Amino acid sequence: METIKQQNEIDIKNPRMLLFSICFVLMFSVMNGTMFNIAIPDIAEAFNLMPSEVSWVMTGYIMVYSVGALIYGKLADTVAFKKLITFGLTVFAIGSIIGFLAPNYYFVLVARVIQAIGGSMMPAIAFIAPIRYFPNERGKILGIIASVMAFASGIGPILGGVIAGFLSWQFLFLTSALMIVTLPFLLKNLPDEETVNVRLDYLGASLVGVTIASTLIGITLGFVYSLYIAIGFGILAVLRMFKAKNPFIPPHLFKSRNYLVAILTSFLAVACLFGLMFTVPIMLREVYSLSTMEIGLVMFPGAISAALIGRKGGRLVDQKGARKVYLASLALLSTGFLIVSSTVGLSPLIISLMLIFPMMCFPLVQASGADLLANLLAKHETGVGMGVFNLLNFVSGALSGAIAGVVLDLFRPENPVNFLALSGESAVYSNLFLTFMGLVLIGLIAFKLVYRDGEKMA
Repeated sequence: METIKQQNEIDIKNPRMLLFSICFVLMFSVMNGTMFNIAIPDIAEAFNLMPSEVSWVMTGYIMVYSVGALIYGKLADTVAFKKLITFGLTVFAIGSIIGFLAPNYYFVLVARVIQAIGGSMMPAIAFIAPIRYFPNERGKILGIIASVMAFASGIGPILGGVIAGFLSWQFLFLTSALMIVTLPFLLKNLPDEETVNVRLDYLGASLVGVTIASTLIGITLGFVYSLYIAIGFGILAVLRMFKAKNPFIPPHLFKSRNYLVAILTSFLAVACLFGLMFTVPIMLREVYSLSTMEIGLVMFPGAISAALIGRKGGRLVDQKGARKVYLASLALLSTGFLIVSSTVGLSPLIISLMLIFPMMCFPLVQASGADLLANLLAKHETGVGMGVFNLLNFVSGALSGAIAGVVLDLFRPENPVNFLALSGESAVYSNLFLTFMGLVLIGLIAFKLVYRDGEKMA
C-alpha cells in the first residue's frame, strides 16, 4: 500500500506552533466529552427528560467518538493531515453551533453526534503526529499529548460547572466551537502531503461500528438483546477482517503477541483510570455532600499533577525506553489505587492529595503505551494500529463508567475488603478502588510475562 511522504521528506515550518495547536485542539476535544457530565441534570430539566433519555447526550457521543477515532486512524495512513483536520474541525464547529441554537432535545442529540464525527479526528491525529513528525523526540511529545488529555479530563467538569452555572448549558457548545480558531495555524504549520490510494472497507467499518455501538448500548442502558446483537455483528466483523482484500482492521495486527498484550494492558489501565474519574465525584457527593464546584476543587490537584508529570514522563520514555516506563507506570498506578482505597472516608483534603498518585500515572501509561506500539507498527500501518489503541481506550472509559455505576447500584457493604480502610458508606468505594488495583496488577503481570523485547510485527 502506498503511503504519504515519509519523515525524511517532511519539512515542518514551526514545530513548536504545530505542537501547541495540536494540544490546544486536543484539550478542547477531550474537555467537550467531560464538560457535559456536569450539564446532564440541566439538560434533563430543560426538556423534561428521564435519566435514561438524557443519558444519550453522553452515550451517543462516546459511541460515535470511539468508532470515529479508529476510522480517522485508518484514513491517516493515506490521507494528508491537512484534509483530515480541515474536515474534522469544520464538522465539529457546525455541530457546536447547532447545539448552541438547539430548539429541542432532538437537535441536541444531532449536535452531539456531529461534534463526535468531527472531534474524533483529534485523538487519532494527536497520537500519530508525534510518530510521524517528531521521531527523535517521540516519547517527550507523546508525554505532552498524554498530559494534555489527562489535564483536560480533570479540568473539563470544573470548567463545565462554571460555564453552566454562570451562563447556561448551551454555552458549553459555544465554548467547544473555539477549537476552529486553531485551523489556520495547523494548516500553516503542517507539511504539504500527498493523499494517495484512499481505500476504506466500508462494510468492515460498519460492522465494527455496530458491534461497538450495540455493546455500549447494552451495558450503559441495560439492554440484554443489544449484547446479543453485538456478539453477532462482532463475529461478522471478524469474518470480514479475514475475507476482505483490504480489511478495515488488518488481522495480522493481532497475531503479534507484543501488540496484543500492549493494547489489552492499556485497555485495563485506562478503564481503571476512567473508572476512578467516574466514581470519585459520586463518592464525594454521597459520602461528603460536596457541591459540584467543591468536587472539582478536590480533583484539581490530580489533574494538575498529570499535566506536570507528562512532559517529564515523556522524556523518560526517550531516555529509559518505553517498556521500562510502562512497567513502572503500571506498578505506580496499582500502588496509587491501593493508597486511595485505604484513605476513603478520611477528610476531602486527604482524598484530594491521595488522588494525585493514580492520576499522575495517566500520561505515563498513555505515552509509554503509545511509544511501545509505535516501535511495533510498520510505517504504513501506524494510523490503523494507533486507531485500534484509541478505540479501545475510549471504549474502556465508557464500559468502566457503566460497570462502576451498576456496582454502586447493587452493592452497599458496610465493611471494606481493605482492612486499612474505614467502615461505613464509603466501604463500597474502597472495594471498587481495590478492584481497580487488582486489574492493573493483572495487566502488569501479563505484560511482563508475554511482552518480548526486540520482537517485531510480521
